[in-house]
Amino acid sequence: MKKIYLAGGCFWGVEHYLSLINGVIETTVGYANSDIPSPSYEDLKAHRSSASETVEVIYDENVISLKEILDLFFLIIDPTLLDQQGHDIGHQYRTGIYYVDKEDVDIIKSSLAELSKKYDKKIVTELLELSNFTVAEDYHQDYLYKNPDGYCHVNPKMFEIAKNYKKN
Repeated sequence: MKKIYLAGGCFWGVEHYLSLINGVIETTVGYANSDIPSPSYEDLKAHRSSASETVEVIYDENVISLKEILDLFFLIIDPTLLDQQGHDIGHQYRTGIYYVDKEDVDIIKSSLAELSKKYDKKIVTELLELSNFTVAEDYHQDYLYKNPDGYCHVNPKMFEIAKNYKKN
């Protein structure tokens, strides 16, 4: 199993979307790369932490590749928006890819370079090594499974794309 950490705005929809992809074994929402130890949701809202709302993705690389996960992730974010996705605005809603395996860096850089060809504006999605990850409060975990009508900036049609994704 491999891990990658993806930030794409409010983590509720991002987590739900990623959890539907065949080969993704587990998703957990939390706060990545904070400048304070063990931040809470309240810390992010009050701007006491520099963390981003992030999804930890554990996947089976024999079923789905990192490149495929990134390609699917890029379908649900606007990588040119700084500190914003959908109606959510703030530093915690920035887009980012946080790696734990150095061998993933070339794949991520290549994917970002490929992505940049699709946009006239600069890609602002962060690419950083994961320095820390704090699991979010229980009520945030699997939020859209528990609250199917809950707020989500990800277009619900994308959930079907994730569910039906097949390797080429």
